[in-house]
Amino acid sequence: MGEWTLESAWLAYCGAPPAPGGAGWNRDPWLGAALVAGLALAWGRAADRRALLAGWAVLALALVSPLCSLSVALFSARVGQHLVILLAAAPLLALGLPAPRREAGPGGIAAAAACFAVLLWIWHLPGPYSATFRSDLAYWVMHLSLLGATIWLWRGLLLAAATRPEAVLPAGLATAAQMGALGAFLTFAPRSIFPPHEYTTLAWGLTPLEDQQLGGLLMWVPGGLAFAGVALGALVVAMRRGRFAA
Repeated sequence: MGEWTLESAWLAYCGAPPAPGGAGWNRDPWLGAALVAGLALAWGRAADRRALLAGWAVLALALVSPLCSLSVALFSARVGQHLVILLAAAPLLALGLPAPRREAGPGGIAAAAACFAVLLWIWHLPGPYSATFRSDLAYWVMHLSLLGATIWLWRGLLLAAATRPEAVLPAGLATAAQMGALGAFLTFAPRSIFPPHEYTTLAWGLTPLEDQQLGGLLMWVPGGLAFAGVALGALVVAMRRGRFAA
C-alpha cells in the first residue's frame, strides 16, 4: 500500500482528514482571489453570462465547501467533488465561457473525449492520486486538467448536439463506457488501492475498501448515466432527422 501515516496527512491542500462533524469550509484567500479574478476576466467575453455565473458558482462551491475537507478523509467524497465539477460546473462553463463560433467536428469531439478519458484514468491511479495529497501543485494540476478537458468535451457535445448528432453519439457512448469501466474496476477491486485513505475512513464507519467501492459506484452510475443521456439525446435527434435511416 505504500507508506502513509496520519502524521503526513497535514500536507494535503484541504487539511488534515476530519472526524465526523469536523469538516469545515475552505477559507483559502488565494483560492477566493483566483475565483473572483477568473470570473472577472471571463465576464466581458462570456458567451452566456447566466451559464457562466451558474457554472462558476458550482465550481466555487465544490472547491470551498466541506467537500474539500471530506475529500481528505474519504475517496468517495473526492469522487463526489469531481462529479460536481465535471457533471454540473463544466457543462455550464462550456456554455458560458468564450467559445469559438465554429462547432467541433467529429475529430475534435473524439479528441476531447480521448483527452478526458486519459486524464480521468491517470488521476485515479494510486501514484498520481497519492501525489495530490503530498503536493499542492499536483492537487491543482489534477483539478485544472480535468476541468479543462471536461469543458472541452462538453463544449463539443453541447454545440454539436442539435446540428451534428452523429458526431456526439459515439463520443457520449465512449465516455459513458470508460467512466463505467473505471467505476466498475474500483467497485470490484479485491482491495483498496489508495494509500491516503488507509487510515482515514474508519472514523466514518467505512473500511478503505468500502469507501473505494462507494466512490466507484458514484463514478459508475451518475457519471456513466450523464454521458449516456447525452448520447441517447443525440441518437433521438439523429433518428428524427433521418441521419441513421436505412
